[in-house]
Amino acid sequence: MNLPDGMEDWIAEATGRRVVATTRIPGGASREGWFVDVESDGPPEPLYLRLDRRGTDPLSAFHTLWVEAEIFRALDGTGVTVPRIVAVHPTEEAFLSERMPGETWFYRIHDPDEQVAVASDFIRNLAALHLLNPADLDIPSLGPPRPVPELVAEELGRMRQRATRSNGTIDPFVELCIDWLVGHIPDYAGPVVLVQGDTGPGNFLYQGGRVTAVLDWELAHWGDPMDDIAWLSLRTVQDTFTHFPDRIREYEELSGHRIEPSRVWYYRLLAETRLAASARGAARDAGNPDEDAPRDPGNGLIYGMLHRRLTLEALAEVAGVELPADSLPADGHPRSHHHVFDDCLAALSTIVPRIEDPLASQWTKGVARALKYLREIDLSGNDFDAADLDEIAGMLGTRPESVASGRAELVDAVRAQRVSQDTYVQYLWRQAKRDDYLMRDASGALRTRTWPPLS
Repeated sequence: MNLPDGMEDWIAEATGRRVVATTRIPGGASREGWFVDVESDGPPEPLYLRLDRRGTDPLSAFHTLWVEAEIFRALDGTGVTVPRIVAVHPTEEAFLSERMPGETWFYRIHDPDEQVAVASDFIRNLAALHLLNPADLDIPSLGPPRPVPELVAEELGRMRQRATRSNGTIDPFVELCIDWLVGHIPDYAGPVVLVQGDTGPGNFLYQGGRVTAVLDWELAHWGDPMDDIAWLSLRTVQDTFTHFPDRIREYEELSGHRIEPSRVWYYRLLAETRLAASARGAARDAGNPDEDAPRDPGNGLIYGMLHRRLTLEALAEVAGVELPADSLPADGHPRSHHHVFDDCLAALSTIVPRIEDPLASQWTKGVARALKYLREIDLSGNDFDAADLDEIAGMLGTRPESVASGRAELVDAVRAQRVSQDTYVQYLWRQAKRDDYLMRDASGALRTRTWPPLS
C-alpha cells in the first residue's frame, strides 16, 4: 500500500526537505501509522505520519486526527510525555510528528525491574495529566469542562445514538448496558480532569526503563479521573502491567486522587459499552462493512470475545448479578474433512516465518487464529447450539425453531419482563463461555485474563 497521491509532496513542503523513505507499520486498521524519513545534513530525520484515508465517521466515538493533533500541541511542555507535532494536513485527516524511540507492547519487557520502572513512569505521566488545570489547556474542540455527571449523561446519549442502526434497532445487550449506566451515573463532584481514554500499555512507547511517548488521544475528554483508571485496567487485561494494586498506590500518592472502586467499576462498564456502541462496531449496519478497511480476522475474533466477557463481568459486578459456574457440553466427534483445518494451519505455520512484511505476517497469523476457531465450531458447534436451545426453552417454556429465533424471542421476553434481566445476564454469560471455549486455542493467554484487582 502506498501513501495517498500528494501526501509526500505535502510532507516535503511542511518540512522543507525531500522524503527519502516511507514504511507502513502494523496495526491501526483504518487509521494508519507510517514511518517517514526525510533528508537532512546527516542521517535521514525520522518522522511519524498518522493518517485516516476515509475520514472519521461523524457518529464515531473517536476524534478526528485534527483534534488529536490539537491535544498533542496542548500537552507539549507539560509533565505529560508526548511527541512534538511537526505539521497538520489542512484538508486530509493526517498529521506529522517527531518519531519517538521505543517499543509498544509491554509484555516484551522481560526484566522485572525494567517492567516496574516503565510502569511507574507511565503512572507518573497519568498523575501529571490528572493534575493539569483544564483552564490552562488550549483544546477548544473538547468544549468547556462541565460537571462530570452532565458530561457522562451526554456521552451516554451519543453512545445510544451510535449504537442505533438505521432501521431503529439496537443490539439488546448494548441497550441493557446503556440503560443501566444511564440510571446509575456516579454523583461525583470532584475535580474535572483531561481523561486520555484507552490509556495504558499498548498506547505508549518505552525505552530504557522510561516512557518515551504517550500516544493515542482519540478518545480524550473532560471527565472523572477514575475513568482513566478503568481504561488502564482494561489495557492491563489486554497486555500486562506488573502488579496493578502497586501502580494504583503510586497513582494515589502522585495525583492526590483517591481510588473509588465503585466508580472504577462503573467506568469499566462504560468503557466496554463505548467500544461496543462505537460507529465502528455495533452501529454499523449488517451488510455495510468498511470496504476500504481490511482487517485482521483473528484479532477481531479474539479481542471481540475478550471484550464481550469483560463487559459481562463488569455488568454483573455493578448490578450485583451472580454469574453461574461453567457448564460446557463435551467435545463433538471429528468428521472426515476435519483434518483439512489442521493441514491449513500447518501450511500457515510454515508460511509466516518466511514473510518479511510485518503487516502481512500479522494478518496471516490472524487467519490462523480464525481457522482454529472454525475448526472448533466444526467439531462442537452443533452440540453447543443444542445446549443453547435447551437453555432458551427453559426460560421461554417452548423450544424455538433455531438459536437465532430463540435469542430474538428471549430479548422480547426480557423487554416484556417475562424473563428477568438477571436471568438474561446469566444466560448471556453461559453463552459467552461456550463461545469462549470454542475460541480457546485461538485466544491463547487472553482466555484466562480478567479485570485486575484494585487492592
